[in-house]
Amino acid sequence: MMNDRGLAVREKTLDRVLDHYDRSPHLVFWETTKACSLACQHCRASAQVDALEGELTTEEGYALIDQISAMGEPAPILVLTGGDCFAREDLPELIRYARLRGLRLGIAPSVTDRLTRERLQVMYDLGVRSVSISLDGSTSESHDALRGVPGHFAKTVDALTMMRDMGFRLQVNTTVMRHNATEMADIFSLLRQVGISIWEVFFLVGVGRGVDILEVEPRDAEDLCHFLVDATTYGMTVRTVEAPFFRRVQAEREPFGAADPRLHFRLGELYETLRSRLDREGGDRDHVVRSTTMATGDGRGVIFVGHDGEVHASGFLPMPLGNVRVDSLGDIYTGNLLLSVIRSGLFSGECGRCDYRRLCGGSRARAFAHYGEVLEDDPSCVRTPAGRRVPLALS
Repeated sequence: MMNDRGLAVREKTLDRVLDHYDRSPHLVFWETTKACSLACQHCRASAQVDALEGELTTEEGYALIDQISAMGEPAPILVLTGGDCFAREDLPELIRYARLRGLRLGIAPSVTDRLTRERLQVMYDLGVRSVSISLDGSTSESHDALRGVPGHFAKTVDALTMMRDMGFRLQVNTTVMRHNATEMADIFSLLRQVGISIWEVFFLVGVGRGVDILEVEPRDAEDLCHFLVDATTYGMTVRTVEAPFFRRVQAEREPFGAADPRLHFRLGELYETLRSRLDREGGDRDHVVRSTTMATGDGRGVIFVGHDGEVHASGFLPMPLGNVRVDSLGDIYTGNLLLSVIRSGLFSGECGRCDYRRLCGGSRARAFAHYGEVLEDDPSCVRTPAGRRVPLALS
């Protein structure tokens, strides 16, 4: 159980983390290209087969890397994404330059014919160790339907196995939406079978091609967060994207230790479904609820650079803040008024009053997608008027 001293230590750590995020992000995502041979139904980037005109050149990429390396100590981690970052022929040169500049980096390629052992070996020889791959279903039927490529599920599992055996540190990214929410426990089981210990779960925001896909309801989002906390007790490192209220759920669970959350929280049918599957999971479980003080969010510890140099608070918040062809990324991050307001926690409504606004802060991208206002409530959180359905805890 978290005692008063433990809470004080966490708050002090959170103070230090948020102070750093005022000066420099923890993660910089660079959408190196829009090109990708997949046609995923939920694609944030609305990627296409060929690259769009105007993407940063190699020299401009070097300049961006210089800007990132100048953003303080430690410099942010650079994640090269897309589209499909392997669609850029100059990817090895960009990575080599980033390594020379001392940057920590990861790559997020798509599982296509470009993802070969030979290309991966080049990445490994250049010093890349962190790779993230998307997996959005526990079966070929569910995953392939989203990805738009028959047989893609099997190729993804094979790619994960190959990269694991090559020595990469692997992270699986899963987008959760209404139609695959009940599969999360089966996806978790599959990841454990393959040997994946880092799972990043994206709670869908209706942008890009994802505008026609249904997000999970607030009650189900709460159930999912409790399930993801349970997943951490098996040693899985769990992170969420556009669901910062996961950190609130972690904090609320800590005082109860290994106790069944159904004893203290009004959880719904989705949690029952996922928990019943999880309870059949074999292997070691230490029942320790793990928490994090990363406290990242859109524009708070995270910044996104588009293929054309446009800067956004995140890849899911399509509001341009500047362009690295004109201003340095560091100046945009620290000098933009909207980003400063976000990092100050000056939100509207319930998010602005919430005791967890520093640890959570709500999804600014979802607020914008639903209300057209970045600082509005996150409608997927059960504490907000839009999401409030039942009391959070039993009396």
